[in-house]
Amino acid sequence: MNLADIPLFAMLRDRMGHLSERQRLIAQNVANADTPGFAPRDLKPFAFHAQMQGATAAGVQKTADPRHMVSPSARRPGAGQGFRDVKAEISETTLDGNSVSLEEEMLKMSEARMSYDAAIGFYQKSLNLLRLAAKPPGRV
Repeated sequence: MNLADIPLFAMLRDRMGHLSERQRLIAQNVANADTPGFAPRDLKPFAFHAQMQGATAAGVQKTADPRHMVSPSARRPGAGQGFRDVKAEISETTLDGNSVSLEEEMLKMSEARMSYDAAIGFYQKSLNLLRLAAKPPGRV
């Protein structure tokens, strides 16, 4: 079985993709901290509920039981991909029109990093549980 067919792993992969894209945007904001008229960008928050709806989208795949989840490979194409960036909240603007606050960007970067580390940890723990479940009885 492919790990991409397990909804938990598909959602974790989407979460890590979202956080990677957020870190890229934050790095772009920091790189343009001295660019006149530059407005910082950020991503919409990752919505777990929306990911669950994407995993169980109606009409994509019929299941034997309505309580079953649809595999990510059967979802609509591009579900969970194509994150949208939005203008970040502006707390201050300099005289040249630049509204990047390096302190805020560094806080966002560390928050994204901690979330990414947590997602990786959860991914690894889930893999360890699968490995444990796949071992023959009596072997630890």
